[in-house]
Amino acid sequence: MERTDSPSILTINGGSSSIKFALFEVRDPFRRIFEGAIERIGLPEATLRVKGLAPRPVAAKDSTAAVGVLMDWIEEQSLSDALIAVGHRVVHGGPKYSKATRITAEMVEELRALQPLDPEHMPEAILLIEAFSRRFPQLPQVACFDTAFHHDLPRLAKLLPIPRRYEAQGIRRYGFHGLSYEFLMGELAHPKGRVIFAHLGNGASLAAVLDGKSIDTSMSFTPTGGIPMSTRSGDLDPGLVGYLATLEGLDAKQFNEMFNFHSGLLGISETSSDMQELLSREAEDVRAAEAIALFCYQVKKWIGAFAAALGGLDLLVFAGGIGENAPLIRARICKGMEFLGIELADKLNDANEGVISSATSRVVVQVMHTDEEWMIAKTVARIFAR
Repeated sequence: MERTDSPSILTINGGSSSIKFALFEVRDPFRRIFEGAIERIGLPEATLRVKGLAPRPVAAKDSTAAVGVLMDWIEEQSLSDALIAVGHRVVHGGPKYSKATRITAEMVEELRALQPLDPEHMPEAILLIEAFSRRFPQLPQVACFDTAFHHDLPRLAKLLPIPRRYEAQGIRRYGFHGLSYEFLMGELAHPKGRVIFAHLGNGASLAAVLDGKSIDTSMSFTPTGGIPMSTRSGDLDPGLVGYLATLEGLDAKQFNEMFNFHSGLLGISETSSDMQELLSREAEDVRAAEAIALFCYQVKKWIGAFAAALGGLDLLVFAGGIGENAPLIRARICKGMEFLGIELADKLNDANEGVISSATSRVVVQVMHTDEEWMIAKTVARIFAR
């Protein structure tokens, strides 16, 4: 693993079962020194993985223990002296935060108040921020919000068709994956025009972007909405809540558990949430085949809807683990969309080339690698440059 004595920024991207991290050297050229993760938090086989080093088993019974392991490792590697800041991915910025912001004690209290908007992610983010604040009290920290890219959605895209009084309580479409979309926008050679991004991974969403500004996105009030994902349901008929409550006596916590962790690809297939695994089984397992078909069908529908919202389409971008690495899924999503001007070149698509549309396609179709950690680090660097 490479080390550096130059000023550096640490990025933290925490989830319920993992903490991803990376170190970036703040110089010209700006570069990533290393990246890693603590995985399988809460399980006996929790592991610290750093690219270029052998995996190391760790005791991480919960997120508190895991972040302790990470901070101990940072000090063991003598990295803390070179750090000038820590950048955190914070999933929800609520109605207030429209850009990355240096973290203060007052902000932490405001983030704590946002926990009901996203009980799955916000407690973890606050835990990580506070842990670093205790261990490294002089080290500045910055919150980079996943909702910020969509903060200024047009009003009609924000509004949810429920009683108006709830809007005053912050209930609206927020959208997520904003750090990914912001990175992808920055990588485009021609960022103007009508663009649809399809960030397809364990969490999956689409965004409609007009001349660099988000005008709509599939995820809504929480990251559960939109298209089916690995274990999340995506959009559902709200009448299901009352029906299943009567049928099985499910309460709010049980609904949340089912819609977030037992639905999507896993729920339909009954076997796996992993797209590659499902593809390997679809020939002999109708449940796997239907899970894949439903996923592709729903993505196709959202592309059509967003093309209508944009008044046409100039560029379609696939990103995320599935979007970048599953040519068959891209082909199935795009099949039959010639009416929109989308035509793939099979050989380019199969080879995962950067541009996979045919020479006659009216819409350019690209495959792009997204990098949320890079976006966090560059954002933090800009804040401190100012």
